[in-house]
Amino acid sequence: MSAELPSIPAWEPVPGLYILATPIGNLGDITLRALAVLRSAALVACEDTRVTGKLLKHYGIKARLQRLDDHAPPEVRARVIDEARQGPVVLVSDAGTPLVSDPGYRLVREARAAGVTVTSIPGACAAVSALAIAGLPSDRFLFAGFLPVKDKARGEMLEGLAGVAATLVFYETAPRLVKSLHAIAGLWPEREVAVARELTKLHEECRTGTAAGLAAHYAAHPPRGEIVLLVGPPAEAEAPVQDTDTTLSPSALALSPLSRSSGGRAPRASPTPSTNAASSGWRRRWNACGRTTRRRARTSASTSSCLHRAASPPTSKTPGCRWADH
Repeated sequence: MSAELPSIPAWEPVPGLYILATPIGNLGDITLRALAVLRSAALVACEDTRVTGKLLKHYGIKARLQRLDDHAPPEVRARVIDEARQGPVVLVSDAGTPLVSDPGYRLVREARAAGVTVTSIPGACAAVSALAIAGLPSDRFLFAGFLPVKDKARGEMLEGLAGVAATLVFYETAPRLVKSLHAIAGLWPEREVAVARELTKLHEECRTGTAAGLAAHYAAHPPRGEIVLLVGPPAEAEAPVQDTDTTLSPSALALSPLSRSSGGRAPRASPTPSTNAASSGWRRRWNACGRTTRRRARTSASTSSCLHRAASPPTSKTPGCRWADH
């Protein structure tokens, strides 16, 4: 005797901005609450109207769509916020939870500043789904988005995360997976690594092992689909291990390659050189060009960061030194 599926609950439309998660592959992974909100939405702001249009058609929902991605001009966001004052406006990404390596940060920030109520309609998230099945420590983890495309930038970002005492979670593309695994193997040959791909789909896979072993496997068997790459935390013998909160403090991030790979989604403060030196543990050396080079005293393999000696942002007369990037 089969039980009937629950019906979509009734929902009284309330003005505001609704951050709504959509399936990451399996169309059955949308919540009843999400369907109710989508059916009553005055407007659906989306990353790609074609992708969202297909999704809504599958559920038999008709809605007015507005493309809104990271390249949307301020006036588009202003119009969306104005509509949210009058009725329910939904923000979705192509798949998963908006703002998690997806557009929406600026819209949410501006909506809150304008006094618009922002509500979460939770659902699928690839990073959390991968963490749940990988078998790596999940009590503490750091989601770091996509690894950089360039080899040097990728290595710098990984080195900047070397001391984080937590499982690291990245998004990666299939063509770049093997390169990223080789980079991880070069830095942390003994750490346990997991590759989760095609989550919630027919060919879902989660493979664990060392980075070198996984690189060899995927070099012989090129992967497809969306990929979540996870790296276990450092072992006790792997020093130095830094507290995650200290590593991710604003001053430390200002020097870290992480701050240069965030895609410009979140603004960063411009701390002074003295603040950076005091809080990040980097020592300062002067070179002939009048800039400062800092190297971590605890490890010889760490990257260096150029910082102009002035305590204020450099002028156009300081070539090659972009304050925002440090």
